[in-house]
Amino acid sequence: MGPGTIILLLIAFFVIFMVAKGVRIVQQSEAMIIERFGKYRETLTAGFNVIIPVFDKPREIIFRFSRELPDGNKYVQFIKKERIDLRETVYDFPKQNVITKDNVGTEINALLYFQIMYPVKAVYEIENLPQAIEKLTQTTLRNVIGELDLDECLTSRDTINAKLRNILDEASNKWGVKVNRVELQDINPPRDIREAMEKQMRAERDKRAQIIDAEGTKRAVILQAEAVQQKQINEADGQKQAQILEAEGDAQARIRRAQGEAEAIRLVTDAIKGANADPANYLIAMRYLDTLQEMTSGKDNKVIYMPYEATGVLSSLGGIKDMLVAGGSGK
Repeated sequence: MGPGTIILLLIAFFVIFMVAKGVRIVQQSEAMIIERFGKYRETLTAGFNVIIPVFDKPREIIFRFSRELPDGNKYVQFIKKERIDLRETVYDFPKQNVITKDNVGTEINALLYFQIMYPVKAVYEIENLPQAIEKLTQTTLRNVIGELDLDECLTSRDTINAKLRNILDEASNKWGVKVNRVELQDINPPRDIREAMEKQMRAERDKRAQIIDAEGTKRAVILQAEAVQQKQINEADGQKQAQILEAEGDAQARIRRAQGEAEAIRLVTDAIKGANADPANYLIAMRYLDTLQEMTSGKDNKVIYMPYEATGVLSSLGGIKDMLVAGGSGK
């Protein structure tokens, strides 16, 4: 092999090396920062890209990876990469001790969802982006929890999450990062505090049960009283209606009896007038006889007393006989 052939082979290897180093294929949702002689030149986006080897060089960025070990613990690793992942990333931060407004120490574990929006800022505005986000989240979480009581921390997670997201998003905007969501995963107060809270919860449940029972008893008594009252009203209405019907029946009977008596008097009057007699004497005599019969209808058919006016009745009997005889002779 001659010197010319060796030179050609060296040139060929050099060209292949330059092409291999100069061609950069960037995947979707990734970006690459290119520097020329240590100065920012361009940002490579998804697809086929060409750079000049030796002159152009990708700038590395630190990424944080969390892996769960078989024993349940988590292993955190920081790795330098040439490619910047533009997808949403989840950071699971370890538990940390915070103190609430009422001086209760508790452990809180948070999840952070963020996304790199501007790769240039993420590379040049902060030295270690994952560590900066972690420390910022921890300090912000301490400040937010320190303004709340323990009860508020346990019952206002949505409020805490929204407040943390706003603060972190505003602080990390300079780094080209968008914080989409913050979640408090676990809030673990001390054991004695948890036991006291459980006792308080049981007392509250017992109290609510007693209140509901008392309200039910009260409602039952009210309904029973209303039922008795309605029953009395219905009975009174029934008695009233019965008395009205009875009075109407008695009045109707009296009207019918009066009409019968009036008809009888009319017939007697017509008959007596035909006999040229005084009907008044006849009617008075008949009334005295009826009264005398009622007076003598007592026990043993004995007359208890005889009114003075009874002699008039006896004298009227003759008049009645004369009227009947006169009536018979007139026929």
